[in-house]
Amino acid sequence: MKKDMTTIKQVRLNSLLDVATMLLIEKPNASMNEIADYAGIGIATLHRYVESREQLMIYLGFRAIEVVSETMKGISLDEENYENYIPELIEALIPLGDKIYFLAHDASVNFNKEIEGADQKLREPILHVIEILQQKGYFLPHIDKNWIMNVLYSLLFLTWQQVRNGNIAKNSAAALVINTFYHGFKATD
Repeated sequence: MKKDMTTIKQVRLNSLLDVATMLLIEKPNASMNEIADYAGIGIATLHRYVESREQLMIYLGFRAIEVVSETMKGISLDEENYENYIPELIEALIPLGDKIYFLAHDASVNFNKEIEGADQKLREPILHVIEILQQKGYFLPHIDKNWIMNVLYSLLFLTWQQVRNGNIAKNSAAALVINTFYHGFKATD
């Protein structure tokens, strides 16, 4: 029974972290009281899960890595066909734009060595594919692969935000990102 309680508490914490991520993207300086209100719980309940804002931010970093990592595990990395990895990745990660944004922009990720290491490990397969695609001529070889990765992260967040705001149709979002990522805004000949 104790294991079930731990699982239930973890599910509740994950739900709370997902809600907190949404608010903190809209209002990065939101107080713990505002986060509790947004989550529909009292501040005392919030403090049962996290002791401080600093701890909350660390949990948010690990939650983002966990969710993105689990999603990426479902994408096959086929050495024969690296070209399919990025489009599949884009389609899978657009709904996680809030998590991507958090990983790319929150200062707590950059100042916590454990989160930073986990984030770097998360990025490794993507960076590897980018490097292979550079060698195959899909991307310019002189552009730093980390820059390409950061552009991809930015596009994923922007697309998530635009879908959420109703400016881009959910069903066409992945194709738009893939086209933009590979071709920019260049008109076809």
